[in-house]
Amino acid sequence: MAFVDKIGLGTVQFGLQYGISNDYGQTSSWEVEEILKYGQSCGLNTIDTASAYGTSEQVLGSNNLSGFNIVSKFLIKEDGRTLSDQLFKSLELLNLRSLYGYMAHRAIDVIKFPELWRELKEYKNQGIIRKIGFSFNEIEEVDLVLSKGLIPDIVQVPYNYLDSRFKNYMIELKDKGCEIHTRSAFLQGLFFANIDSLGTFFDELKPTLRKLQENESDLPGKLLGYCVEKKFIDKVIVGVNNISQLKKNISGIEKMSDLPPLKSKIKESLLIPSKWQV
Repeated sequence: MAFVDKIGLGTVQFGLQYGISNDYGQTSSWEVEEILKYGQSCGLNTIDTASAYGTSEQVLGSNNLSGFNIVSKFLIKEDGRTLSDQLFKSLELLNLRSLYGYMAHRAIDVIKFPELWRELKEYKNQGIIRKIGFSFNEIEEVDLVLSKGLIPDIVQVPYNYLDSRFKNYMIELKDKGCEIHTRSAFLQGLFFANIDSLGTFFDELKPTLRKLQENESDLPGKLLGYCVEKKFIDKVIVGVNNISQLKKNISGIEKMSDLPPLKSKIKESLLIPSKWQV
């Protein structure tokens, strides 16, 4: 299937109830097993998770993950858990000896504590981690990392029809040999939300969303197609609540078509879910 190998499976829904349009709740363990089996049969080979995703790593670890590249993330908190603590706890929960990728969930942690980067490089040298890097949320984080001379092997950034803030950075990092993963192709489900139920905070977006939803049955494929066709993107991380969503997404890629060009730039607060007023 064309482009399916560029899809990576996001798993926050496996450990938490997540998403502005999620009426399904947390995905059950048996459904996770079916999702993994179906995904692998279609050529998906990348799974994205994190220690901050509730029970996601534990749920994944109860399945056979051979054949998948597993990427996880660490988050420095004030509870005293070190990077090493989190890494080996993730490996234990995932039932793995090594990770394909390991990222700082917040790049600022590595900026504040540069010894973390040295520690990541040591685990990479030991073969416990294949690729080290960052999950970025805002442009300023990339500038800080690059200004410190920290060149990642792998990054994850938000990118979708409305949000191209990181495009030039992705191209630059790709040229340096970095593997580029994107998330938020569906903007946490906002593209599919009931527009009448959205608050006034989203008024600027509502006309665009209404226009997109006129052909709602084709929308997932169009939104994914917009991302996977970009040559500077290696993997598009997509979360699903159930196997029917995964099947719809994969079949939609085969029928993807162009989206209308955006008429105006979207303000940043609408592009970052943590800044939403809901």
